[in-house]
Amino acid sequence: MFPDDFLINDKWPAQNPKIIQLYSFPTPNGVKVSIALEEMGLEYEAHKVPLGDEFVRSPEFLSLSPNNKIPAIIDPNGPDGSVVQLFESGAILIYLAEKTGKLMPVSGPGKYEVIKWLMWQMGGLGPMLGQLGYFYKFAGKEIEDPRPVERFVNEGKRLLNVINTQLEGKDWVTGEFSIADIAIAPWLNGIAFYGAHDVLEWDSFGNLQPYVERFYARPAVEKGKNIPAR
Repeated sequence: MFPDDFLINDKWPAQNPKIIQLYSFPTPNGVKVSIALEEMGLEYEAHKVPLGDEFVRSPEFLSLSPNNKIPAIIDPNGPDGSVVQLFESGAILIYLAEKTGKLMPVSGPGKYEVIKWLMWQMGGLGPMLGQLGYFYKFAGKEIEDPRPVERFVNEGKRLLNVINTQLEGKDWVTGEFSIADIAIAPWLNGIAFYGAHDVLEWDSFGNLQPYVERFYARPAVEKGKNIPAR
């Protein structure tokens, strides 16, 4: 059962403490978990955590996510009746897949194929595109030295080529729809937010736009992509 004395309850009180509590915001990282919860058919309650310091650096949020990043969850129905508290979107996706037996093989090479591509997104695609956004669209664009933008544009192109090649002849990254796709597709879709399609030569990677369109055509993705609602 969800303990009443969790500090995060003071700022984001649970209305139904018997179900998964999601603390998030609809960024490419945040929607990974809401989309996964929708795809897996799990009951959950979403709490919007805006990205300002007064929220993500508050004692209440830090009590659950000490790295002050969304998303985070509390599952009152963890293994053997335990309460599970998690931050880091990749860790949450693996946990939910193992909890439900969905969107990742339960064993064998296929399981690790999914985890491999999930880790590729966590360690490469997400951080590199995030840095590109900072230097190309946001405050970093005021830096006169062209090398930061060049660095992340070139790395972005390299990563797009990696995933474009992996998708050749496949609808989904590992062949079957999985948590790897839930991690990767929102970041590819986010390139439009940075206005970076042209600089990344998006149209030269012919497998990517159809892949993103397939992903967002899924009903659960359509529902989960704006949870918690802005």
